[in-house]
Amino acid sequence: MIHFDFLSEGARGALFHHAPKAVDASSDLALQAMHLGATLYCPATRLQLVQDIVRSRARGVSSMVLCLEDSVPNDQLAEAEDNLVHQLQQLHEEGGAIPRLFVRVRAVEQIGDLVARIGSAMPLISGFVLPKFTADVGRRYLDALDEAARSSGVELLAMPVIESAEVMHLESRVRALESIRELLCERRERVLAVRVGASDFSGIYGLRRSGETTVYDVRVVSNAIAEVVNVLGRADSTGFTITGPVWEYFASGERIFKPRLRSSVFAEHGVLQLRQSLLLRDLDGLIREIELDKANGLVGKTVIHPSHVAAVHALSVVTHEEFADATDVLGAVSPGGVLRSEYGNKMNEVNPHRAWAQKVLLRAHAFGVAGPDVSFVDLLAAGAET
Repeated sequence: MIHFDFLSEGARGALFHHAPKAVDASSDLALQAMHLGATLYCPATRLQLVQDIVRSRARGVSSMVLCLEDSVPNDQLAEAEDNLVHQLQQLHEEGGAIPRLFVRVRAVEQIGDLVARIGSAMPLISGFVLPKFTADVGRRYLDALDEAARSSGVELLAMPVIESAEVMHLESRVRALESIRELLCERRERVLAVRVGASDFSGIYGLRRSGETTVYDVRVVSNAIAEVVNVLGRADSTGFTITGPVWEYFASGERIFKPRLRSSVFAEHGVLQLRQSLLLRDLDGLIREIELDKANGLVGKTVIHPSHVAAVHALSVVTHEEFADATDVLGAVSPGGVLRSEYGNKMNEVNPHRAWAQKVLLRAHAFGVAGPDVSFVDLLAAGAET
């Protein structure tokens, strides 16, 4: 699978200094996790699930979660399971290009049961999303996943979701995160990425961010996310990829604050109409939150609507300036020291910036490097046309 493969060869050549490269199930786990990009959540109750999956891939979606948890009413769970099994079997028979598919369950027992029922269509499934993940229930989830992988012959991966009250509550947070880290380190080969449940975190305190604020404006939630990154996202052999929390808005209401997107940037590229379209769908808030995700060490994002995907992927592309800085840091002849950036606007410190530079090159593999004069607006416009 290759990001931006919906573009013509000419368009890719005009946009990218280095085009995105292929990533598959045999790639390093860190690269696979980076490649997830905008992970589109879809309720398993959707009767047109096959069409949704195929259409999403055509629009550039690289990963989807078929959800049997919070998006499904309790009294429709059995119906949702039946629909999921039927739709996956139909998709398997029809074939064709699809995103990587993950199933979000709500109970440990569902994993083995679903694997048995999905049967010959199991190769379509890359893994399972494990909600309300704690050390206690997490071990049972991972044991069930190991057994499912053995019985199906499919190398299934886990994406645990950190969203429980024991992580959110300050007095139990460190102990809970340390026990989760110990478990995940034991089963590292099974863990693709760690997801953060910002909606559940907010719900514990009866909070919900608006389309004009980001999750980082909700301090009690952003503090918890910071601790998750602190314990689980370290840039050493103990760390895991942490993905950005869900953006849950897709239409704009009445605004209180000024839009965050500068009109001059869009005017320079001749796409002012694109800016207006983004504002009408509250996507300026999403773009702001993606930038804050990146600044806080999170990659990719959970999204609920295909219109979000272009923004996540455009902002995941490595800028030419980032690439120049990263290659300078990693290409330093001797350890330590300070380098003047190629763009002449900053200093690059070889030791402190090394881990950052390695992550930049990982992202460059998955999403490519933009041309010197290509901005996120150009990439956004190209993605919005799909």
